[in-house]
Amino acid sequence: MSESAKGWLLASPLALVLGAFLVLPIGMIFVVSFWQATEFSIEPAFSWENYEFLLTSPVTWKVFLATFKYAFLTWVFTLLIGFTVAYYLAFHIRSAASQTALFLLCTIPFLTSNIIRMISWIPFLGRNGIANQALISLGVIDQPLEWLLYSDFAVVLAFVHINTLFMITPIFNTMTRIDHRLIEAARDQGASGWQILWSVIVPLSKPGIMIGSIFVVTLVMGDFITVRFMSGSQSANVGRLISNDIGLLQYPSASATSVVLLITVLMMIGIVLRFVNIRKEL
Repeated sequence: MSESAKGWLLASPLALVLGAFLVLPIGMIFVVSFWQATEFSIEPAFSWENYEFLLTSPVTWKVFLATFKYAFLTWVFTLLIGFTVAYYLAFHIRSAASQTALFLLCTIPFLTSNIIRMISWIPFLGRNGIANQALISLGVIDQPLEWLLYSDFAVVLAFVHINTLFMITPIFNTMTRIDHRLIEAARDQGASGWQILWSVIVPLSKPGIMIGSIFVVTLVMGDFITVRFMSGSQSANVGRLISNDIGLLQYPSASATSVVLLITVLMMIGIVLRFVNIRKEL
């Protein structure tokens, strides 16, 4: 048996699993997106109706813009937090054992369910919650802040809390591979701390930043439960749009929205991959 045949034979079990549980479902969603739906039945007849309604509806564009807004804000804050934490662990903690211990400490909150961690913000941010009561007791405010909960602020806060670890991990993994002799060489050449950060550490950390960005943006774009609970059902994103269509048994419409969302996310990932070689990093 040739080496090429052996390679295909070894890859065939994984290819079958991916085909059955990834390619086939996506193909079915794509096919159903062209079907028609009435109040009582689904007709397997080819039609562009779902895509025409989706791409010409002002509501759809508004929902997509809200989704992009949540994804962008979450990406910015998780990047700032993730880079700071990873930088501290990689360059300020000298002991490898201490680095591992502190990194594991960061992961402890993420061992619980995302829903539990998200809902835990509700009593903290509520009108009579801990945050408002503390601010009133300190004399910072005279009356409770209404925008802390059931607002875009609460949605972004929950997204950042849920997804920060997905930014910390790849950046920290990349930073630990940076040769410290490069930093010492830059310091010997008279570079300041900020110059070393922007000219040495950030460029060498780019693969981790890009991988973390893919994780965070993908997760936020497909999430719907966080927006529903933290906005008090006052805001919507594409995930909620799909969920609502499924609840109304409008599977063709939900499938069309899913296809558009999938294409959008793949385009965003494709743009990110132009800035970094993922294969080289892995």
